[in-house]
Amino acid sequence: MILTKFLALVALGCLFQSSHVMAFPKIGRVIDVHEDSLEKRAHAYDFRGIVALSNCSGSIVRFDDSLDTDQAMVLTNGHCISMITPGVALPEQVVSRSFSVLNKTGRKVGRVNAERLLYGAMTKTDMGLYRLKETYQDIQASFNVSALTLSREAPAVDAPIEVISGYWVRGYSCAIESIVPTLEEGDWYFQDSLRYSRPGCAVIGGTSGSPVLAAGTRTVVAVNNTINESGAKCEENNPCEIAADGTVFAAKGYAYAQNTFWLYSCRNAAGLFDVKADSCGLLKPGAARSH
Repeated sequence: MILTKFLALVALGCLFQSSHVMAFPKIGRVIDVHEDSLEKRAHAYDFRGIVALSNCSGSIVRFDDSLDTDQAMVLTNGHCISMITPGVALPEQVVSRSFSVLNKTGRKVGRVNAERLLYGAMTKTDMGLYRLKETYQDIQASFNVSALTLSREAPAVDAPIEVISGYWVRGYSCAIESIVPTLEEGDWYFQDSLRYSRPGCAVIGGTSGSPVLAAGTRTVVAVNNTINESGAKCEENNPCEIAADGTVFAAKGYAYAQNTFWLYSCRNAAGLFDVKADSCGLLKPGAARSH
């Protein structure tokens, strides 16, 4: 997960009131905020629907048949909520969390507010899903920002993608290089993870939870979550791939996203997200899982 050391570095930077921000992983160079300008980082990317969290990135998302009057949802990583216990999914619960809304060029134009956490897990996928107080039409009217649409299908190998971060206001472009049956990181594991091609998507701390879009579209096909920092195997910040035959592979700089198409299997009769739906393919609260 590209978060834990990043948070410590952010806290350290705040302590010293520095004009520089250290990028996670720790081997990353110091970024000069003047050198790494907004215009340079945001070039050619559309930030409508992208949000910034205090510690991560995220996006305002909808199903392809959501109503404009439905309360909007924000998608991010489970580890952007907390380091959720392996094999555990968080139950739906009341929360209070706000997100900065970006416009097309990446400027912050306001905030939206979560009223419930709908789902959170770091097993099978690394996903956090919030329900906002605001509806999709409220957000459109207030900020001229429309939601991104969740894909019903997983992306194919070689499909071109864009990873767009609200925290850093920057994007990355690459392709899906392979589908990994099992990805392990510390005590966590993820199923059918998506490995990025290189170069292009060398994600850093703060990009956790960024939507992965089919290139040139506003369709979310996955959520960005981790990168191997040092080349170590199966440790936190150093995920490893487990092949069907048990072969273990890890390499420094290999980065990954997690599928989001499972969300369509978790809906009630009204078309709203409901992890209790019998058809839901996500780990359910109270149904602990190991592997």
